[in-house]
Amino acid sequence: MADAGAGESPFVRPDSMCGIIGYIGNRNAVSVVLEGLKRLEYRGYDSAGVAFFSGQGIDVRRCKGKIKDLSAIIENEHLTSSTAIGHTRWATHGKPSEENAHPHRSGGVVLVHNGIIENYLPLKKKLAEKGYSFASDTDTEVLCHLIRDHCNRLPLEEAVREALREVRGAYALAVINEQEPGKVVGVRKDSPLVVGIGDGEYFIASDVPAFLNYSRDVLFLDEEEMVILTTDGVVVTSLDGTPVHKEVTSVTWSPSMAEKGGYRHFMLKEIFEQPRAVSDTVRGRFSPETGEINLEEFGLSSGMLSGISKIFIVACGTSWHAALAAKYMIEELARIPVEVDIASEFRYRRPLVDATHLMVVITQSGETADTLAAQREAKRLGAKALSICNVVGSTSAREADAVFYTHSGPEIGVASTKAFLTQVTAVYLLAIALGRLKGTLDEPRSRELLDELLLLPGKIERALSSDEAIRSIARDYCRARGFIYLGRGINYPIALEGALKLKEISYIHAEGYPAGEMKHGPIALIDEELPVVILVSRDSLFEKMLTNIQEVNSRGGNVIAVATESAREVEEISGNCVTVPDSNHFLSPLLLAVPLQLLAYHIGVLRGCDVDQPRNLAKSVTVE
Repeated sequence: MADAGAGESPFVRPDSMCGIIGYIGNRNAVSVVLEGLKRLEYRGYDSAGVAFFSGQGIDVRRCKGKIKDLSAIIENEHLTSSTAIGHTRWATHGKPSEENAHPHRSGGVVLVHNGIIENYLPLKKKLAEKGYSFASDTDTEVLCHLIRDHCNRLPLEEAVREALREVRGAYALAVINEQEPGKVVGVRKDSPLVVGIGDGEYFIASDVPAFLNYSRDVLFLDEEEMVILTTDGVVVTSLDGTPVHKEVTSVTWSPSMAEKGGYRHFMLKEIFEQPRAVSDTVRGRFSPETGEINLEEFGLSSGMLSGISKIFIVACGTSWHAALAAKYMIEELARIPVEVDIASEFRYRRPLVDATHLMVVITQSGETADTLAAQREAKRLGAKALSICNVVGSTSAREADAVFYTHSGPEIGVASTKAFLTQVTAVYLLAIALGRLKGTLDEPRSRELLDELLLLPGKIERALSSDEAIRSIARDYCRARGFIYLGRGINYPIALEGALKLKEISYIHAEGYPAGEMKHGPIALIDEELPVVILVSRDSLFEKMLTNIQEVNSRGGNVIAVATESAREVEEISGNCVTVPDSNHFLSPLLLAVPLQLLAYHIGVLRGCDVDQPRNLAKSVTVE
C-alpha cells in the first residue's frame, strides 16, 4: 500500500469489482457498450452509466441500480454514436447514487475508473483552491478534474500522463474529451484493462467477455501502459510515452467460458481468485505503520464496543465454520468470551442476550433466512448487530447496526470458496481490532499479526500451486464411499469445511472431527478403503497430530495429509502429503483450506458432478 500523504486517510478501499467497456468504430457505440456492460454483470455492481459523442459534444446517462434500469432510461431516445464508454460500479467512495455513478465529467473531459486514488483528499483540496467544484463523494471525480486541468494546455493522452504523475493508487481508466472526438485513451496500474481488435473497430474493457461477441483478438495491457484508440487503429505506449509493441492474443474461449476467465468451472475460477479476494478484503482497512484497524470499516466505534461483555456469532453452513474459527481468534487475541451458534438453532434456544452483547452475523449473501431471523432476535433482545457480508445493500447489511463488506466479489459457484477465506480474514481483522481496544494486544504484536496478513495473498498463490498434485490424489480416491477429516484447535473448523465441500460437490459422505475425538468412535470406521484427510500445522498440537497419523496407519487407513511446510515429519509417515506455506496459527487454517477446496473440486469433476450447481442446493437459502 502506498504511504499516506499529509492529511490523507490511510484507510482506502478499491472499486475492485467494477466493470469498464469502451468502443470506437462503425457500429452504434451506445448499443455495443450497453451489451458489454451486461456481459460484465457477473462482476457485481450497484450503479451503471454510459457516455457517448453526440452532435452537441459528449452526453452522459447514468443511474443507481441495474443495467436494465439504465437501458430503460435511454431506450426511447434512439441514441447513436461511433464512440462511447461505459461503467458498472460497486460503491466504495460514496453510497450508491446517480451522483456517485460513473462516468464522471469535468467540462469536456469524461472518464470511467476502476481502482482507488489514495491521495485524492490533498488533490481535491488543491483543485478546490483552483475553483473546481465537486458533485460527488468519489475519488474518481477528483481525477477527472485533474485531467481536465491539464487538458487546458495539452492533448488528451499527454494530459492523462501528467495527471497520473500526481496520483498514488490503483487505476484502470477510459477517458474521452469533447475537443478530440474519435479518440479513447486507456491506462492501467494494478487494475486490469484489455484491448479488443476488430475489423475497423476497437474495444477497451476491464475483462474480455465485454467484447468477445465482436472480437477474439486481444491485447493484454501490462502495468503502467497506455492505449490510444482512434478510428485509424491502436497505439500502446508506456506511461512516459515510449512506444510499446504488443503481441495480439487470439482468445479461443466461448462467451460463457470468458465469464469464467477461461476456467472450466466457476468454482475453479473462484478458488484461484482467492489471492485477489483476500487482498481486496484487507486493502486499506488497517495501518501497517501503527497496527491500528480502522473500526469505521466495521461501522463500529470504540464507544459502541467499550461495554461489550460477550460476543455471539451466528451463521449457516460454510459461514458457520468461519464463525468457529472466529471464536478461537477473538478469545485468544481479545480475551472476550464468544458463543457460536448455527443460525437455525439460535432463536429456538431462548438465548441469554442483552444490551452488553455484540451479535456478529456472518453471511455471504446477506439474505439467508435463518441468519436474518437470528440477527433480528438478538436486536430485539437489545444487542448491537454487526454483519460480515459480501453483498452490498443486502438485507442483513441494511438491518445491522454495523457492516463489514468482505469484497470477495460475486461468487457464482454454489459451494462457497473465496467467500469463506475472506470471511475468516474479516474476523481476523475484527479480533485484532478488539484486542487493541481491550488492551490485550500491544502495537508491536498487532503490527506482527498484520504484517503476516499482508503476506497471505502471496502464500495462497503458492498453496494453489499444489493443484496438479491434488488432482493426482483425487484420481486415486474419487470412487471412495466415504472420507474422514481430522483437525485440532483452529484447524478443526477447517476439517468441517473440507468435509462439507466434498459432500456438496461430489456427493460422497464425509465427516469432520476434532482429532482428539478419534478414539471416541470414528476410529471404528478406519480400514483399507477409508481415506482420512489430516490437517497439520507446526503448532502446540503438532506432536498430537503425528500420533493421529500413526493411529490411522496402524489400522490400514489411507492418510491424505495437508500440512504446513515446516511440518516435514508429516511427509515421512503419510501416504500422500500436500504442503502449504507456513504462517501464524491463526492464518495457517486459510492456507490449509485451499487444498481441501481443490480436492473436493477435482473429485467432483472426476465423478461427473455439476460442481457449479450441485443437486438440491441453492446459493442463498431464503426460506427457513
